[in-house]
Amino acid sequence: MMGDRDGALLTIHEFCVAYPNTRGWAVNRVSLTLAHGEILGLVGESGCGKSTLGRAALRLLPAHSQLKGEAIFEGRSILDFSPTELRHFRGEAVSLVFQDPMTRLDPLMTIGDHCLETLLAHEPQLSKAEAKARSLAALAAVNIPAERWGQYPHEFSGGMRQRVAIALALLLNPKLIVADEPTTSLDVTVSAQILRELTRLCRDRNMGLILISHDLSLVAEYCDRVAVMYKGELVELGTAAQVLTQPQHPYTQSLLQAARDLQQAALSSAPPAEAVRSPLLSVRDLYQHYALSRNPLARLLSPGQSPGVIRAVDGVSLDLYPGEILGLVGESGCGKSTLSRTILRLISPTAGRIEFQGQDITHLSRREMQHRRREMQMVFQDPHACLNPMMTVEHSIADPLRIHHLATGEAARQRVYAMMERVGLTPVADYAKRFPGDLSGGQQQRVAIARALITNPKLLICDEPVSMLDASIQAQVLQLMLDLKAEFDLTYLFITHDLWVARYLCDRIAVMQGGKIVELGPTQDIFERPQHLYTKTLLQAAPRLAAS
Repeated sequence: MMGDRDGALLTIHEFCVAYPNTRGWAVNRVSLTLAHGEILGLVGESGCGKSTLGRAALRLLPAHSQLKGEAIFEGRSILDFSPTELRHFRGEAVSLVFQDPMTRLDPLMTIGDHCLETLLAHEPQLSKAEAKARSLAALAAVNIPAERWGQYPHEFSGGMRQRVAIALALLLNPKLIVADEPTTSLDVTVSAQILRELTRLCRDRNMGLILISHDLSLVAEYCDRVAVMYKGELVELGTAAQVLTQPQHPYTQSLLQAARDLQQAALSSAPPAEAVRSPLLSVRDLYQHYALSRNPLARLLSPGQSPGVIRAVDGVSLDLYPGEILGLVGESGCGKSTLSRTILRLISPTAGRIEFQGQDITHLSRREMQHRRREMQMVFQDPHACLNPMMTVEHSIADPLRIHHLATGEAARQRVYAMMERVGLTPVADYAKRFPGDLSGGQQQRVAIARALITNPKLLICDEPVSMLDASIQAQVLQLMLDLKAEFDLTYLFITHDLWVARYLCDRIAVMQGGKIVELGPTQDIFERPQHLYTKTLLQAAPRLAAS
């Protein structure tokens, strides 16, 4: 074992990782160091090995994975830790924030129970009152109010679940945080708040941070140094200014150019054509309210008090016209995803009216809605929401064809393979027999997009469909969606927290805050002449890459 190099917090030397039953190295001979208090950005396309590297350094890999090289934390070899040492190491010394917050959250435990269990497992000397006080402070730091303490993960939006996961990572004051796409599901304002908090903690506590991301503008703003990975190898390493203004490797150059092209295309996009008169989708005075559940003790002590109400969707009205792309933007937890699920009748509205192609679908039966959903498909924020881990890629994409009796056998296979080709899952033969667990997050999302498009729907509701993709793949998928829109006469309701994506793609934008639409208009007007204070705040918080 080599010694502690120059007092580094973490040193990785000639590090290699191979997954069981696969050929080749997922991470190949990577060497880098991280100093105390340093923020390192780790970037690269989906499947390049950046998440594998982050997990491998914490020994969080499937059984029988192969590791070579050295990983040294404060002078001690991580690869030599005993199971007991590893348990203390994870959480107390190093915390990991996953890309998917449900990896960290137990659906059967309240948010408060998650916090108390984490703290008391490592600091059993704390009283419950002390543990709760520290937990509430950590939740407050990521904008989770105290009244959500007794709720379960399914009662939170994807972005709010991620904020809880970040709070859990901060609870034990670790020396290093490995954050794997920690703000993928968050809007720009909350993303900025959380990253400011994380970076402030790093400076104040001399804590290291490895920020794994595909968002170059985010990395440029918050990281001291940037490491670029490509096909399992580290191809460039330097200060953020060096890598992002004077990239040396061709891959880094192409990644930066793709990000700049997307922002430039957004700035120069033409105003939308005038919409036709009859809407494809019409929503009027739509409400979706939830009562906050109260624990039995609270009901016993305060029998006369009614539980609080979350107004997730609070009187929304909007029209979506054939061939249009309507963007829906707003902070995490504002009601965007709840609105989309209510429109699809995945959940029944508290009140209001939903019309699709001139038909009132608000009170259709389950069987009637199944027929309509063939023409109303959804791409979820988290691809796990629609992908069965036990089904191959080919079967997952073909499943809607079987459900709606559209094709079987060889006809279905041909349609599936053609769609896989269109969304970039190539070579098709290599991906068809794989399972979701064998794919990167970005690849899983492309399977989800293919699955949604396979029935040739009229309306596609997209809930952050490109949030897990790096800039170059993101641009390809967005262009694909534009091509498919023209080819199949599609209409999109596009939910995103990325304002540059919204400006690039959308004809009109609806801004949502606190369950209400606070501003709606043509994209150019929203960006150049915003009226509502919240819209102005969102635009000011959007990160932007400097021109080359």
